[in-house]
This record gives sequence, structure tokens and C-alpha cells, in this order.
Amino acid sequence: MSRSADARGFNRLRGASSPYLLQHAHNPVDWHTWGREAFAEARRRDVPILLSVGYSTCHWCHVMERECFEDQAIARVMNDRFVCVKVDREERPDVDDLYMNALLVARGTGGWPMNVFLEPHRLRPFWCGTYFPPSPRQGMPSWTQVLEGISQAWLGSRSDVIEQAERVAEAVRENLASAVAPCEVGGEQVSAALQSLISTFDRINGGFGGAPKFPQPAYLEFLLDVRSAAGDDQTKDAIEACLVRTLDAMLTGGIHDQVAGGFHRYSVDGSWTVPHFEKMLYDNAQLASVYARAARDLGGGGEYERVARGTIGYVLRELTGPRGQFFSAQDADAAGREGLHHVWTPAEVHSALSGMDESDRALAMRLYGLDAGPNFQDPHHPESEPANVLRLADRLDRLAPSLDMPPEALRRRVEAINRELLGRRSRRPAPSRDDKAVAAWNGMMISALCTAHVSLGGEARFLAAAQQGARFLLETMIDDAGRCVRSWRDGVASGQGFLEDSAAVVRALVDVARASGQSVPWIAAAERVAARAVEDFRESVPGGTVRWCDTRDGQEDLFVRTSSTHDGVMPGGPSLMLDALLSLAELTGRDAWRREAGLALVSLSGVIAGSAVGSIHATRGLLRALTDPALKPMLASSASASTALPGGTATPGVEDHARDRDRVPAAPLRERSMAVEVYAAVDRVRVGPDHPAEFGLVLRISDGHHVVAADPGPGGEGLVPLRVGIVNGAGVVAYADYPAGTPLQEGLLVHEGTIELSVVIEHVAPWTGRPLVSLTYQACTKTECLLPVTVELDVSLERA
Repeated sequence: MSRSADARGFNRLRGASSPYLLQHAHNPVDWHTWGREAFAEARRRDVPILLSVGYSTCHWCHVMERECFEDQAIARVMNDRFVCVKVDREERPDVDDLYMNALLVARGTGGWPMNVFLEPHRLRPFWCGTYFPPSPRQGMPSWTQVLEGISQAWLGSRSDVIEQAERVAEAVRENLASAVAPCEVGGEQVSAALQSLISTFDRINGGFGGAPKFPQPAYLEFLLDVRSAAGDDQTKDAIEACLVRTLDAMLTGGIHDQVAGGFHRYSVDGSWTVPHFEKMLYDNAQLASVYARAARDLGGGGEYERVARGTIGYVLRELTGPRGQFFSAQDADAAGREGLHHVWTPAEVHSALSGMDESDRALAMRLYGLDAGPNFQDPHHPESEPANVLRLADRLDRLAPSLDMPPEALRRRVEAINRELLGRRSRRPAPSRDDKAVAAWNGMMISALCTAHVSLGGEARFLAAAQQGARFLLETMIDDAGRCVRSWRDGVASGQGFLEDSAAVVRALVDVARASGQSVPWIAAAERVAARAVEDFRESVPGGTVRWCDTRDGQEDLFVRTSSTHDGVMPGGPSLMLDALLSLAELTGRDAWRREAGLALVSLSGVIAGSAVGSIHATRGLLRALTDPALKPMLASSASASTALPGGTATPGVEDHARDRDRVPAAPLRERSMAVEVYAAVDRVRVGPDHPAEFGLVLRISDGHHVVAADPGPGGEGLVPLRVGIVNGAGVVAYADYPAGTPLQEGLLVHEGTIELSVVIEHVAPWTGRPLVSLTYQACTKTECLLPVTVELDVSLERA
């Protein structure tokens, strides 16, 4: 039997530097940290490892701690039957990524807290889950039932458990470690990504997809990039419509903290009104950059600049430490209640503004929607009074005429109102702050400050904060050899850095040099970090190319060395490094960095070709290489770069990059993209040999257009019929129950308006690659047919 807490009520986590681990330091659970001691103990006792992963601002992590991990009886079961390990996903993203992929493979959905059971010898997962209640609830077993069931399986069916662990581990290896062969890429992939985003764009609420809605800053950065490179006004107009609707919807919604500035993590509804209230540094860094660029490129009636400045102001005020470091996050909860710090009742607003004129109180009520009734009810405390998440009906510059005042005058009044509200809000119970500094996220914030400095007229305060943050990194988080540590808190540096840390730091140092016009000490430091990253994270692969890995070689606590090429809310490490190397090559002009950037692009080319949206940050790098005159020589050199590697040979097809470098989306792309909108009813499905999946698909065909039917009739000769299919992999097939077309002219059947399909996915052969569901269609008007289009659907296929 393992011990639990010591005489003072502490467990083994008492010496941790992570705020998340310290939150669990008083639990009666005998938590270990991830490492050899825990592995050895599990092997000695011959029990599974219970790995529990979360982060300090995670609401459901707090709930499960209160309900289960603080319960003495539940803790006894955990301690007696398992070796329990706590991991902060922000300190160990490698562990989190690896076992989150196992969770997705096993259950089809993911989230935190993540609770995974591992066999102790090779650390392979054999059972995965997320939150469990202390007693059975809403179809979920209790946490104790889960624990007892897993323990019984381990004791009574060991061979089955080990077999299951290997099946899950093999699926994870294939997803995260299998190399994708390089191939020719160019403007076609950029165009495909643009078309896919515009096709899935929510024209009513902005953004991409339905609830919950995430800001997806990488998509917005890509659209800003493509707009600058587009070859005609029509394409620019289509992109601008997508950008403006999304940027406006987010800045007016409750996901944007109207009072204090900054953005919450995501919206639980489709209209951006009610957020999940935590605030993450990486979200705010990326969105500050997006809004600063949009202010420069799109204008936004002064509102994009106001939001960019407000977001940076929030970070500098509430997420910045005394040495210039940037803290990680603020919690969703305050005093155990989600959103308590942020929501308002009309009476609370009136009281907070009691020192202002009645006209200001009335303005606040009208602008922030308090006169329309409440929009928030705490789902965990239904007895609480309904309240309001403050949001705007529209941008201030558009609301000003209806209020009979100039936009700047309205902004000044809103700023005064917000100062009073923020002062009152500061007296409330405050959400906890995760005050560790993560190298990658600090690098992203430094880059955002540099972008804002350049985009918003040379704001000296932003550049000074970027320089101070960069000095902090050099003094505390980067050693003389150029290696980064992962995190720093209260004078203690913790953990080896990962590829994303080195990449974001290189980009940040380059950005500071560019924004300040000073190369010393920034460029030498950037080159030192980049050179070390090449040695630590880049490996040669057969065929003379390379692969960028998330972790250093020889790491013994992972059952596979991963390469995270999918770009989500956080860009993957390989695409971040591509971006950093492109920047370093551009600023220094050195052939060595140009060659490294070329190798990085080649290594990601197969991923880009397979899913240009799923690897959107890498696709941004491709676009940058295609359209930036300073980087055009890199394209030519990338074709032969691999020959300099030991045993390397030129990669087939890469030499043809150069001929595509000037291909950017043109008018036909805009017409194709705007003709049809495609919506899937789900974002992921599980498919197995005896487990087909089915989901609905909706096509909305714009007025004046029609789509060639699946069975177009004899008049459809030479046209491309409607078809679902599979791209980027094999082993699964897609079918659809296509509706019959309607006659358009003699012998030709088409679809108009809105049509619905039922799509079936079957696993029929060995699964290879990363299959994606696609939809091919050809849209026409009465006078002409546009080029056929194949859209990758935003539906993740997971193996059952």
C-alpha cells in the first residue's frame, strides 16, 4: 500500500513549481510526478499507472478534484490499486499530446481532466477517459466504479489488457510518428486552403463551424496573408468579407472581455456570447497580432486598433511579471464559481456607475445589452441569479450614428464606463492566475508586441515590453548552448524545452531585431537557439529528407517520438520552426538558414498536400515562400538541399516548386468558394471494421448557381458529378445517399438551393495515412460552369 499525505497534509507534489500540481499538493491521493520514480514504483508493485493530466485554469479539473481527489475513501482506492501520477499539460505538452491521441483513438473525443491507465513497463495506455463523478450520474459510471473495474481487469485479464495497450499504442504511433513522404506543393495548396475556409465560414455569426466556437487565429492570419498576396480585387473582397465578419463578431461578443480587454478561451454558443471564462496567454498573443494586422490592413473603423491595444493592455496589466515575463493564464473560476468575476446584473452595473451621470448609466445598459434581459445562467449553480455577459450589438463606429455622436466620442465614453466597471470588478473574488512563464508562449507574446509596434504606428511601449520579455528569456530560460527550458516560476527553471519552445523563441528574437532595427544581441541569440534546435530536434529520414520532432532524441519516458504536424489552437512545433527559419533566413540573408528553411518546407510538403487547412501554419509558410521576393532563392535551393545531408538524394518533384512561386488565388477561386457552402453535422466520427459511421451533410447553393447532380443524366457528359470520397489515406471508403437532381435542361439534372446528404464511412482495408472525407462538386450558372472543386470536410476520422 502506498502512502498518502504527510503529517502536515502534503503529498509528494509539495515541492513542485507548477501551479497546477501545487493545487493538488493537499489531496489525500499519493500523487507522483511523471518520471522514473513513479515508473519504478508501479513496476515494483505490479500495478497500473493512473495518469491524470490537466492544467491550472481548467474548470472541470477543479470539479473532479473537489468531488473525487479530495475524498478520503476514493483516494484510498486510488492509492491501494494504482501508482497515481499528476501532469501539468502546459509543462509537459509531449505527454499530453501522446495520451490525448490515445484518448481520441479509444473514445473519439478528448478533453481535460484526462485520466489514462498505463501498463507500467512500456507506458502504453489501455483505458482512457476524462471527467468522472463521485457517484453514477447521467449515464456515467462513478470514478470508484472505473477504478475497481480497471483494477479487476488488470488482475484477472492481464493478457487482454496488454493486447489492448499494444493496439492503442500502435494506432498512436501511426498517427503521431509516421512520416509523410514529401511531394510537390505550390499555389494549388494555398488555393485549396482558402477555398476550404471560405466554404466552411459561418456567414451569420462569423468564424468556422458551430458551437463551441474557438477564435482560430491561425486561420485569420492565413486569410490576412492571402489577402495581401491575392491577384485580384474580387478575391480580396471575398477574403475581406470573411475576415471582417469574424473579427467583428468576436470583438462585439462576450468572448471578448468588454471591460478589461483580452479574450476568453472559447464561446460555448454559436454567437460568441457566453464564453468559457479562462484566459490563455497564447490565445491573447495570437489575437493581439491578428487585430493589430487587421487594423493596418482593413481599418475596422478604429475598432480593430482599440481591441488590439486593449488586449495587449490586459496582458501587460494582469499577465506580466516584474522581470518582464508573461504569465500563462487566468482561471475561469473565482471562489469556486465559473464566471463569477465577469458577469453582471443590471443592479450591479448601476451601483458601479453610481458616480457617473444618468446618461452614462443608460448608455452602459443599452450598449452592453443589459436592457434586453439576462443571457447567462450558471449551469452548475442553477439557484444563482441570472446575469449578463457584457456584449455589444455592433462595432462602436457603427453604433455611434444611432447615438448621435462621433465614434471617437463614443469610445471615450465607453472607456470611462469601463474604468468604473473594472474598478468595481477588481473588488470581487479574483480568478487565480497561473504565474509560470512558458518559453513558447512568451515567445509568441513578444512577437505579438513587435507586430503591434510595427502595425500601430510605432508604439514605443509595446517595443519596450517586447525587449524586456526577450531579455528575460535570454537571462533565465536559454543556456549558453542555446537550449531552452520549458517553464520558469519564482526563480526556478523547470523541464527541458520542446521544439515549439525553441521555434517560438527564435521567431521572437528575430522579430525584436526587426522591430527595433538592432541586431545586437538578438540575432546572435536567435542563431544560437536555432542551431541547437537543429541538433536536438531534427532527424534525417530515408530518402535524404528530414523530420522535425517535438522532443529531443533519447527521451525514455515516451513510447514514441512524436512529430506534431497538425496545427490547432497552438501551431505545431514543426510549422512553428518553419516560420522561425524563414524569418531567420530573411533577416540574416544567410544561405545556411535558407537551406534549413527549405528542408523544413520539404519535410512538411506531404502534410500540406494532404490537408492544407489541418496544417494551416505550415501552409502560411508555403505562401510566404511563394510570394516573398526575399525568399524566392530559398525555393530553388530547397530542391537540392537534401543532397548535402549524409546519404541524401534530391527529393522528386521539389525542384518544380519554383515554377509555382507566383501562383496565388485569383477570381475563379472566389467564384467557386462563394457558390457553395458545406456544413457537416459532426466534427469527428469513430470508424472500425464492424463499426461504420454515419453523419449528415448540408450544401447551401447560392442564388444563381446550381451543382451538377450525382447522377446528372445524359446531358451531364463532360461535367463532374457530386461525390463524397476519401483523400490523404486509405482503408476507409465513403458513400452517400444522394438526392435525385431536378431537370435544368434537356437531359441534365442538377441541385439548387439547400440539399442534405447522409454520408456513411466504412473501414474496409488496412488503415494507412490520415484519411479525410472530401466532397467534390462542380457549380455552374446559366451561362458557364466553374472549375470542379474538392473540399476537405472538417470531420476527423478516428479508429474505433
